[in-house]
Amino acid sequence: MDLIDEPENAGNTPEFTVSDLAGAVKRTIENEFGHVRVKGEVGRVVLARSGHMYFDLKDDRNVLSCMTWKGQMAGLDVRPEEGMEVVVSGRMTASGFKSQYALNALQVQVAGVGALMAMLEKRKKVLEAEGLFAAHLKKPLPFLPEVIGVVTSPQGAVIRDILHRLRDRFPRKVLVWPVAVQGKPCAPQVAAAIKGFNDMTPGGALPRPDLLIVARGGGSIEDLWGFNEENVARAAAASDIPLISAVGHETDTTLIDYVSDRRAPTPTAAAEMAVPVRLELMAAVDQMGARASRAVTDDVARKKQRAADLARILPKPDQLVEEARGRFDYWSEKLDAALIGRVGDGRLRLGEASGLLRPSVLEARVAQGRERIAGWGGRLTPALERSTSQARRDLAQKASRLRVEAVTTAQNRAAKDLASVLGRLTLTASAQTQRHRARLDTLERMRETLGYRATLLRGYAVVRGDGDVVTTANAAKNADVLEIEFADGKVKTGQGAAAPAKTRSKPKPPPSDQGSLF
Repeated sequence: MDLIDEPENAGNTPEFTVSDLAGAVKRTIENEFGHVRVKGEVGRVVLARSGHMYFDLKDDRNVLSCMTWKGQMAGLDVRPEEGMEVVVSGRMTASGFKSQYALNALQVQVAGVGALMAMLEKRKKVLEAEGLFAAHLKKPLPFLPEVIGVVTSPQGAVIRDILHRLRDRFPRKVLVWPVAVQGKPCAPQVAAAIKGFNDMTPGGALPRPDLLIVARGGGSIEDLWGFNEENVARAAAASDIPLISAVGHETDTTLIDYVSDRRAPTPTAAAEMAVPVRLELMAAVDQMGARASRAVTDDVARKKQRAADLARILPKPDQLVEEARGRFDYWSEKLDAALIGRVGDGRLRLGEASGLLRPSVLEARVAQGRERIAGWGGRLTPALERSTSQARRDLAQKASRLRVEAVTTAQNRAAKDLASVLGRLTLTASAQTQRHRARLDTLERMRETLGYRATLLRGYAVVRGDGDVVTTANAAKNADVLEIEFADGKVKTGQGAAAPAKTRSKPKPPPSDQGSLF
């Protein structure tokens, strides 16, 4: 029997269990590499039911297995997709039960603008295949919205540009939903804002917008990437409120631009799309009113001219009745002779008829009439009895089908419908009353804010000289009596004013920033 030669130091080689050796390999890999960054192309991606994600990272020669545990998923800025070129940061580890090493991916970043554009193009094809870019889904913008909802950052210049442009063209109510316009929180906040505006109740305490504007200033593709996320695009496509996308400058294009109802090259252009120019509308109305007045005037003038032309070609009234008057004279001359002849013929026919009228003939006619009536009377009674019997049978049949329960059920149903209608009418009337009250309160606050008395509370005063408002120093010198109105009362000065009760010290001059108020 052949013997197998053993190594000379076989007796000194330590023995490991499988678990010991797997643990040693694991510690060696984790201690040697620690935190690493690896660049490659994403291969197979699997999202397990447990919430963990497994994917492959490969180059032209090798494949590295990667995994991200469920609790680490929220920290990923980019969800890896097959074919995407990325840079993955994480910790190297080894699995003993499968004798494999892998990278625990803690952060995934897209490698370069080209990879971002490839991922954007892939998402665009998916959404386009679902029909979200279809033209028939685009909703028309309202001509003059009452309330405009703006989704943007409240600190940037975008909201100021939009408000300034709306104020110049046609002032409208604006609701601003503050969101982050770049970075990781951008996409979920923008999607939530669009959904939040759509979930508002029309006619509620906070009015539901008639138009939405999603706006952001210009930037790089990385800065605008939040508006390329799929959840933002789907939220914009699902919006029942017409939506204008105004993200970036004119050359910037994001995914939300394809699903929105209208794309604006800039936020200022979005405001111009939202409302018309009030002065142009007023001018157009005046122009149409003038055209309508001219049209009415011209139409009346044309009809007058037409009537005058027809009057010239019509014959005179005497000419119209000459022929009729001749016919009347002709027949009036023959009327007397015709009447005499007609009366004579009537007398002749009456004499002939009276000669044939004898008592025996009348008695025979009366007897025949009585016989016919007697015959009809004999047939009438059975006919009435048959008709009455048939009517009674019909009445009994219908009475058997008439149930009190059916009538009661119908009555109860009608009462419930009436109560429901009354409830809806009451709610509608209450909501309308609340809207009118809120609008009156707003107008009252605006009136108090725009009044000059609100300005007096900030330290200003109104100067009147001899009853008129004084705006210059020369007018104040020439006035006999100066009346100064403060927020808490009025003071009169000058030669015509009442003498003060006691001598007061000379007041200190006002500060330099208030010297121009009087």
